[in-house]
Amino acid sequence: MIELVNVSKRYKTPNGIKQVLKPCSFTFPQGRNIGLLGVNGAGKSTLLRMIAGSEAPTTGKIVRNVKMSWPLGFSGGFNGSLTGYENLRFVTRIYGEDIQRVEAFVREFSELGDYLNMPIKSYSSGMKARLAFGLSMAMDFECYLVDEITGVGDRRFQEKCRDAFKARSEHASIIMVSHSMPTLKEHCDMGAVLDRGELKFYEDINEAIDTYLNLSK
Repeated sequence: MIELVNVSKRYKTPNGIKQVLKPCSFTFPQGRNIGLLGVNGAGKSTLLRMIAGSEAPTTGKIVRNVKMSWPLGFSGGFNGSLTGYENLRFVTRIYGEDIQRVEAFVREFSELGDYLNMPIKSYSSGMKARLAFGLSMAMDFECYLVDEITGVGDRRFQEKCRDAFKARSEHASIIMVSHSMPTLKEHCDMGAVLDRGELKFYEDINEAIDTYLNLSK
């Protein structure tokens, strides 16, 4: 269960206070896949980071009683001075997973070979993305957070990523940010629209999409 309890978020800007999220309380239903929609700059990614725990709300609290992923494919948390193997071992220990199993999965999935023995700072952005996505898929999460899922590598590898994500999502919930309506319809059955700080939930993803499209006109 993930629950927002009177959660709000605001920033100080040169032009004054920006209210990203007005006080909001909501319990994400277990077993539902939720798509988060909103125009550019609405604060969708900020909301996802708060749910993930990497950014604190201004007020309220977020209760997390599920094993939850970091935003899928996010590679900004890697230590550039450590090797690929050292980074994945560090993350694996934090989540209490079996290191040998995770190493074997990521080695096969990422196709990075000997690069896993090299420091992350020597990786291209694509290589980091492969490592991050492979590590995400190696973990047995109950809820996956997805921020604008993008293709990694060539078409063959992108299909490999889609197949892995589809297999994981059959046994886990999803909270997804995307501007792709087909992607949201494929993966989500419920939706939420963030507009000028107001977060409104919809039982049907199609209703959420219609609301979002009207905002975009």
